[in-house]
Amino acid sequence: MTPRPASVTPRPVRVLLADDQPLIRAGFKALLELTDDITVVGEAGDGAQAVELAKRLLPDVALLDVRMPLLDGIQATRRIGATPELNGVRVVILTNYALDEYVFAALRAGASGFLLKDIEPADLLQSVRVAARGDALLSPSVTRRLIEEYVSTPPRPAPVPGQDRLTGREREIVALVARGLSNDEIAEHLVISAATAKTHVSRSMIKLGVRDRAQLVVFAYESGLVVPGTAA
Repeated sequence: MTPRPASVTPRPVRVLLADDQPLIRAGFKALLELTDDITVVGEAGDGAQAVELAKRLLPDVALLDVRMPLLDGIQATRRIGATPELNGVRVVILTNYALDEYVFAALRAGASGFLLKDIEPADLLQSVRVAARGDALLSPSVTRRLIEEYVSTPPRPAPVPGQDRLTGREREIVALVARGLSNDEIAEHLVISAATAKTHVSRSMIKLGVRDRAQLVVFAYESGLVVPGTAA
C-alpha cells in the first residue's frame, strides 16, 4: 500500500510592523500573534528602518503607519514599490483617519489598502490574510467612498500603459470595479459566473500594470477610462 503523503503545514504569513509609537506596535504585535498562521518578523519605528527591514526580511505584508519620522508611510511605500526584489511585499497603511489625503497618496504609491487603527482584532487578522493573498483591502463600501471623492474632485485624465489592449468586455468589467462592485455583483450584473468575472478583473489588472483592485480603481479614474458621474 502506498503511504499517504504527510500533510504540509502552510507557512505563516510574515508581517513587518512599522509605527513610531512602541505601545501601538506592541498592541498590534500581540493581536497578530494570537493565531498560528501569522507571525511578526520585524518591527520598525520609522519609515527608513521599515524599508531596510523589508529588504532584509522579505515579509509577505508590511503594515506601515502613515505618519512616521525620517520617512512617512507614503514615502516608505513608494520606495518598497520601486524595489524589484520587494515585488512580493504587500503594503497596508495604518491610519487614524479614513479617506484623508494620505489614503489616496498611499494607493498611488502602491499600497494594497489601508486599515483604521481602531479595527476589530478579528478583522485585523483577516485583513492581513487577505493582503498576503494579494487581494486589495478595500471593501465595496470603501471603494464607493473613494469614488465619491473622485466625483467631487476628478483628476485630469492621463494615459495608462496597456489601456488600449483592454477588450470591450474588460473595459466594462473595469468600469464596474471602479464603481465599487464586487466580483459577485459584477457577475450578477453581466449574467456571468463569479469565476469569469474574477478572471476578467485579473487580466485587466495585468494589462494595466496594477497590482490589485485598489489601484485598478485609482487608475481607472485617473486615466479617464471611467468618467465620474456616469451611470454604471
